[in-house]
Amino acid sequence: MPAIAPSILAADFSRLGELVKLTEAGGADRVHVDVMDGHFVPNLSMGAVVVKGLRPVTKLPLEVHLMVEDPAKFVEGFLKAGADGIIFHLEVQPDPIELIRHVRGHGKKVGLAFNPDYDPSRIEPFLADIDLALCMTVFPGFGGQAYIPESNSRIRQLRAAIEKLNPKCELEVDGGIDRKTIGDAAKAGANVFVAGTAIFGDPTGPTDATRALHKLAGG
Repeated sequence: MPAIAPSILAADFSRLGELVKLTEAGGADRVHVDVMDGHFVPNLSMGAVVVKGLRPVTKLPLEVHLMVEDPAKFVEGFLKAGADGIIFHLEVQPDPIELIRHVRGHGKKVGLAFNPDYDPSRIEPFLADIDLALCMTVFPGFGGQAYIPESNSRIRQLRAAIEKLNPKCELEVDGGIDRKTIGDAAKAGANVFVAGTAIFGDPTGPTDATRALHKLAGG
C-alpha cells in the first residue's frame, strides 16, 4: 500500500498541530520533517523543538529528514524529542553503517537519502541495513520545486535493487510530488510519497488533498 507523508515545511506553523490533524483525517501515514542547516542545502529550517511540540499532537510516525552536513550531531536531539525515524544523506555520510546502527540501537527506523545527481547504485551496499531509501526528485533546499522527469528512471533502478537486496525496504520520493506526478512515481516503483505544497497549499484543504494523493498513488 502507498504511504503519504505530508511535509510540514510547507505548512503554516501558526496552525501546525491543526494542519497535521487535518492530514491525518485524510489518511496521512506519517509526518515528514525537513531539517536544513544552511550548509548542505541553501536554507535553514526547523529543529528538534518542532518534533517535541508535534509529538503529543499526533500518533502518526514522525520521520526526520536531515539535510545537514553532519547528521550525527543532530540525531540524538531528534530521537529524544520523539522522532520515530531518521533519514540522512549518503553525500555527507558515505560510510553510514555506524550511524545506522546508532539509530537502530534506539529502536527507531533509519533511512538513507540521495540527491538527483547521485548514482543510485551507491546505496546498494547499505540496502540490507535500512528501512527506507529516499530518492530525491528535486534538489533539496526549497519547497514548491518542479518534479525532475528523469527521476522516474532512477526510481526504477532503485526499485530493482531493493527487490533484489531487501524487499522490505520502503522507496520514498520527495520533491515536486503532486496530483500530476505521483502516479508516474508510483508506476516507477515508489511506495512512500512526500508532499508539501500539494497538501498544505491545495485549495481543497489538507484533508481532501491527502486523500486525493492516496488514491492517485494507488491507495
